[in-house]
Amino acid sequence: MTSKQAGAQYFEERPGAAARPGTVDVLLADVHLRLATDSGVFSPGRLDPGTRVLLESVPPPPQDGDLLDLGCGYGPIALTMASRAPSATVWAVDVNRRSVELCARNAQAVGLDKVRSLHVSEVPPDVRFAAIWSNPAIRIGKPALHAMLTQWLDRLAPGGAAYLVVQKHLGADSLQRWLNDQGWPTDRVTSRTSYRVLRAAARPAAAHPAQGSPTDQAARPATDEQEH
Repeated sequence: MTSKQAGAQYFEERPGAAARPGTVDVLLADVHLRLATDSGVFSPGRLDPGTRVLLESVPPPPQDGDLLDLGCGYGPIALTMASRAPSATVWAVDVNRRSVELCARNAQAVGLDKVRSLHVSEVPPDVRFAAIWSNPAIRIGKPALHAMLTQWLDRLAPGGAAYLVVQKHLGADSLQRWLNDQGWPTDRVTSRTSYRVLRAAARPAAAHPAQGSPTDQAARPATDEQEH
């Protein structure tokens, strides 16, 4: 993403930036949240414009089951999901432990007790997701991005879908082609300002790459990538 407020440190597991607490208001038609932020996390000074486009464009999430915010930051996506689907369990994951802690604190502060804020390595392997919402880490580079998406989109439940917001000039169209080529049927939900929101449906088992293929090998180490 284009936000420079967080700097490169939001990719780190333990950011070295000195604490600089703040707040961000998430004001949507159906959700009003005031969330704690800090330095060393993604977009700590405002709701990222791409995140806003995503939250204003996606359909309501499934009302039960397990939902995923991939790259949760301080929690605007996860807490919006939880507000819109209060009976569902929302897994908010990030490589950045400061983000994970902030998201957990924000969920507790607003009474969303079905949010599970965890490091990416801590999610139980048997959980499957009815929906994934993400403002993914495009700037980590294609190999790492593709590995991360393979790892998590392969955990979609049958009939589930991932909604991803990507800037046009950072490769939204090429990402859509790659997702389709890999077997996740993907279309464009909306295009607004400089962003596209993509919907990638769970791929059928027959579309999975064979074990040992380059795509399969690339997916394995993706335990430490994060958003934007």
